[in-house]
Amino acid sequence: MELEGWREFYRLYPFDDYHRFHRPAALIAGMQSSSAQQAINAHLKWLQPEPVIAEFGDIDMKTLKAFGLKPPPAFTQARTH
Repeated sequence: MELEGWREFYRLYPFDDYHRFHRPAALIAGMQSSSAQQAINAHLKWLQPEPVIAEFGDIDMKTLKAFGLKPPPAFTQARTH
């Protein structure tokens, strides 16, 4: 029954949180500013910041290797640059 509820929810509201909550909140908050577009962009950046990608240290790499795992390519590329 719960699965059917979620299916209905995503059928009715196909957008993610950015489009459903963050963007309208930024628009409303920016309406009080004289430069609305800059305010909207600033609020959107505050509401949904860019994700921070952590770097693996040598100990992390050795631990992954001990468990037979490999880090995602983004992590290995960050170490070589």
